[in-house]
This record gives sequence, C-alpha cells and structure tokens, in this order.
Amino acid sequence: MLRYLRYSGIAGGVVYWLFVAWSISRNPWFSFFENALSDLGAEGATSPWIYNYGLIITAVFVFAFSLCLIFAAGNKLGTVGGAYVSISAIFLALIGVFPGGTRPHGFVSTYFFVQFFLGVLVYGAGSKDRVIRYGSGLLFALAVVGTFLHWPSVALIETYEIALIMAFTVIVSVRKRDCAPGLGQ
Repeated sequence: MLRYLRYSGIAGGVVYWLFVAWSISRNPWFSFFENALSDLGAEGATSPWIYNYGLIITAVFVFAFSLCLIFAAGNKLGTVGGAYVSISAIFLALIGVFPGGTRPHGFVSTYFFVQFFLGVLVYGAGSKDRVIRYGSGLLFALAVVGTFLHWPSVALIETYEIALIMAFTVIVSVRKRDCAPGLGQ
C-alpha cells in the first residue's frame, strides 16, 4: 500500500486538471490570460461546485502524498517538510470551501502555495538524495522568482506554480522506491 502513496501527488495533479478542464467546458468565458483559476469556483460561474469539489478531492491526494513524504523522511527535516505539505493540503481544501469572492479566499489560496513550497524546501534540505535535495531547492527558488515576475493574469502565475508543484511530485515519485523509512533516499 505504501509504495503507491508516492504516486498520489501525480494523481492529484491529474485529477485537479481534469476538474479544471471540466469546469472550463462549462464556463467558456474563462481565459487563462484574464482570470484567476478560482474564478471557475466563484459566484457567477456555471456549476462552481465542479471546481470547488475538485479542489477538495485534489487535497485528499496531496494529503496522501504528504504522508509518503513523512513516512519516507528518515530525519526530522524531512518529516517537517512533509508536515508542511500536509498543512498545504488543508489549505487547498479550504480554497474549495471558501471560493473566490469570499473573505478568507485570498488567505487560504496564498497559504496553500506558501505552505507547499516551504514543505518542498525543508523536505529537500533533509533528503539524502541529491536529485531531490537540489531539485527541491531549485523549485523553491523558481517559485519565489515567479512571484516577482509580471504575469498577465492570476491564472498564469497559478498555473506556473502548480507546474512546479507537479514537478516536485514527479521527482519524488521517480526517486523514491517506496514510502517506507530509509528506502529510496
């Protein structure tokens, strides 16, 4: 069972984009160059529940992935990094609970990304695997740099950051043989 947890991050990314595609198909007004992804779940969107439930379902996969990180950590830094990712899963679900246009939305959506990328950095710092360690540092740096670039829309920076998250899940999935402690380090 634990060996399959390492793929839950990739599965979560696929599930998320399937829900986004479904939601966009119901909202032809949506533009990656003019909107935020959360607009698909905001009041005024057609079937906003699609996007919002998609976030909550994706959060389950992210949480499962965080368990893999924690179980395979092998040291305190890795465990703390996995814990940050688990907290990010809670914030991801809260984005679906507090959709665009609600007061807590900005906070929960920002902290999803902050918590995830802090988790990436700390987990990578604790990893004995050089690819994970340096890849995590690079992905964290790219995430920080991305926040200082001028983006035509919120959806584009969100997509960029999500692509970095998916890159981390792929690196971990490829480099870890199992989610048991000490394996695939």
